[in-house]
Amino acid sequence: MGQFQKAPITNIVEDATFDFTMGDAEAGIAKLQAALAESPDAFEAWHALCEIFYSEKRYDEALQAAEKAHALRPDDLFVNTSLSRIWLEKGSKEKAEHFGAQARMAGWKEQIQNPDSEQGQADLA
Repeated sequence: MGQFQKAPITNIVEDATFDFTMGDAEAGIAKLQAALAESPDAFEAWHALCEIFYSEKRYDEALQAAEKAHALRPDDLFVNTSLSRIWLEKGSKEKAEHFGAQARMAGWKEQIQNPDSEQGQADLA
């Protein structure tokens, strides 16, 4: 290996998210798409791309990115929530409810697997 290495995907996602929050969604999208061309199994990048597209009201593209993320991690709470929100915007209450239920189940599974972290949340409330 040479002395230069590719930036970890988390750094790219953070850079792209920063671009988006600073008002340059297209730069963020371009960075994520370039990263995904080299690492098509990068869940975090697919989900970030989904969220930027969603925020830009580009629901068809958001759906495509969310479906790629979902294929990589079908039990992920956040991608199921994203899919629910996208389908609601696209007018499919049935699909929105399906993914909403999947998100709730993922949340319950997380609570069962990590009861201490949930207790800490309850103590803060």
